[in-house]
Amino acid sequence: MAKIARLRAIELVLGILALSLRVQNASAEPKVLCYYDGEAAIRKDALAGKVTLDDIGAALPFCTHLLYGYAGIDPNTHRIRALNEDLDLDSGKGHFRLATELKNKFPGLKVFLSIGAYYDLNEENHSLKYLSLLESDATRATFIESARTLLKTYKFDGLDLAWQLPQSNPKPFTDSIVDENAAEHREGLTSLVRDMKKAFEEDDLGLGYTQTSHVNESIFLDIASLKDIVEYVSINAFDQQIPQRNPDEADYLTPLYEPPGRVKGNNVDAKVKAWSSAGTPLDKIIVGIPTYARGWKLVKESDPSGRPPIRADGASSVRSHSTYTGYYSYGEVCGMLSNSSAGNLSPLRTVNDDSTKRFGPYAFRLPDENGEQGIWLTYEDPESAGNKAAYVKEHGLGGIAVNDLVDDDFSGTCTGDKFPITRAVKHRLAG
Repeated sequence: MAKIARLRAIELVLGILALSLRVQNASAEPKVLCYYDGEAAIRKDALAGKVTLDDIGAALPFCTHLLYGYAGIDPNTHRIRALNEDLDLDSGKGHFRLATELKNKFPGLKVFLSIGAYYDLNEENHSLKYLSLLESDATRATFIESARTLLKTYKFDGLDLAWQLPQSNPKPFTDSIVDENAAEHREGLTSLVRDMKKAFEEDDLGLGYTQTSHVNESIFLDIASLKDIVEYVSINAFDQQIPQRNPDEADYLTPLYEPPGRVKGNNVDAKVKAWSSAGTPLDKIIVGIPTYARGWKLVKESDPSGRPPIRADGASSVRSHSTYTGYYSYGEVCGMLSNSSAGNLSPLRTVNDDSTKRFGPYAFRLPDENGEQGIWLTYEDPESAGNKAAYVKEHGLGGIAVNDLVDDDFSGTCTGDKFPITRAVKHRLAG
């Protein structure tokens, strides 16, 4: 009897502990990481996508973190560097400091500096210097100390490692090797993150990791080690199909689940499970969503139904304020959908019959009799972004990363509300 009583007492204690953990997780505020490309502040005007630090103030009440981008790496010294010194450093316009001073206006906001992504593109093989830095203790130590100094100087709260790693092949069954030294670089990245975490703790600096699109986690990431080191893992589970990688076939920008007949793993749920199945705490996993659209050029052979995947011929020729063809901000998408019948063009047909909330909306216009003006557009809108926030909440994940505030509708022309995608995410997570 005494043994049974002891067992029951142990079960009771374990039950109380489990309940306590669930209550703590339930009460934790989901993160909303808001990326901001500082270069947008020096564009010509709003029509060209100019969005300043003052402009994003309307979005920051919905953000727990502002991730200011982007920093890069000096290939000669292996030190962190501002990609635009005239814009970011105190010797120029001082945007690094202006960004961190936003904490005075928005108490509770954390401001991280983001490094890498696809902005440090000066070299032909832009991931090369990111890989070579990982190959020795000395180069890693140099980078860590330079990053620590920069963060402290400008009062950033931490560093977001959107580390540039080789992208997987668009067609997964090709024989080409992405990186012959992948095992060495995988170990080097783990060592970098571990050593950086230790160095940052002295100054109470945070450290997060962003898995950029097309990076194969099974090749480059030691998830079992990284999961316990970083503050969060932000997964860019979008852009699996883009015109530059997949010119002949248009498809969804950021499906929540795997559409029928697609390559396995190219969806939000699969990327989340790659981390969660390895034991990553769920409240560290952040789902990244885009605030922009991708557009392909449709041709006469394209399926008239518009249903993806659909035959295409590269990026859409419809102009946008971006220098990257086939790329449109959400504000531009709204204009295209509402004004596409201007002139002699037929309107875009908007398709949002995704009753399962798995794939997201798209719109298209078939080419004219000359084979011109055809476009297929895949995008995120407030409803589809809200669906992903609901997925995050349902699965107890850590939050949403908005990529990027610049491409959300900062002027409020779509719905009357500024930053409607960011707003929808925050409200759905809180609801």
